[in-house]
Amino acid sequence: MKGTEKIIAHIEADAQAQADAVLGEARQRCEAIKARFDDKAARLYSDRIREGVKACQDQEDSALRISRMEARKSVLSVKQEMVEKSFDLAVQQIVALPDEKYTAFLANLVKKAGPAGDEEIILNAADRARVGEALIKAVNADGAKMKLSDETRELKGGLILRRGSIETNCSVELLVELCRGELSAKLADVLFD
Repeated sequence: MKGTEKIIAHIEADAQAQADAVLGEARQRCEAIKARFDDKAARLYSDRIREGVKACQDQEDSALRISRMEARKSVLSVKQEMVEKSFDLAVQQIVALPDEKYTAFLANLVKKAGPAGDEEIILNAADRARVGEALIKAVNADGAKMKLSDETRELKGGLILRRGSIETNCSVELLVELCRGELSAKLADVLFD
């Protein structure tokens, strides 16, 4: 049996050598495959990081653009509000002129409206009580025959000239509104430069 044992030992040694060779080759293949996939994984990881950084940068740039646009809109809104308040203040200041100056202002409005001389002047209730009679004296000083209407209107200031069914609106708010287009840009320049 010694000879058989030698043969078995020799077969086992050959089998072990073959198994070791196959195992060695398998390990080498595994290492090569692992190395290839490690390289591929590293490239994919690097690509994903670059894509993520670019996406973050794009989001940041977009958010920055949006915030700048919103800031400009807010500033523009505040500027428009200030211009609007300036025009409202102009109306208030005209209406708050001392009686003598306000009467002269209204009389000048009547003259610029080019009246025939027999119109009716309609004021708001406060102006009618405050300067109505003085205004009629001022506009009729040149021989006109205008009269103060018993009717009043909801105006902030100014007047309406009526001759029959034709009315000419000379209200302060309308006059300021008519100047708004041409003066808005100039006012904004003065306010914001």
